Amino acid sequence: MADEKQAAKTALRKALRTTRGALDPAIKVQWDAHIGAQIIAWWRLRQVDTFGVYWPLVGEPDLRAAYAELHQAGVRLALPVVMERDAPLTFTEWTPGEPMLPDEAGVHVPAQLRFIERPPALLIPCLGFNADGYRLGYGGGYYDRTLELPPRPHTLGIAYSNQEAVFPHAPHDVPLDVIVTEISNVT
Repeated sequence: MADEKQAAKTALRKALRTTRGALDPAIKVQWDAHIGAQIIAWWRLRQVDTFGVYWPLVGEPDLRAAYAELHQAGVRLALPVVMERDAPLTFTEWTPGEPMLPDEAGVHVPAQLRFIERPPALLIPCLGFNADGYRLGYGGGYYDRTLELPPRPHTLGIAYSNQEAVFPHAPHDVPLDVIVTEISNVT
């Protein structure tokens, strides 16, 4: 039974990657701009001083223009860093435009790591999401382990609307506060 569930999740991840990868690049740019505008609007209402963001992997919404706008508004930005397997994420301060290097997983991190406490708000990329606000990631569990630790940060899942799927959540999965897509309105 567990093997069947794992195989179903693996197949779903593959299908969601394929769907996301098939997006027209011009449409993706428009959708990314809309998602970024919603992130800015969310921040204006809450004025968090530090925002955990992510460096986009292949096909993920690219919100670097919104990150630059947040930075210009005085928001401190932080990127997640995997320090060890099966552990929560750590965060490093990041300034748009600074030199970046790929880590062991190929994710870009600042060349000069400046570790900070976990931010009070996190943007979390979703490979998929369900109607209950649960995220389907790549299977490493890093965000779930990070969100288990108090205090609970605000969580904004980032995805395209065509990534909504039906899947069960596991006991260790942590639902996100809101899922932001190109058709949602989070204000």
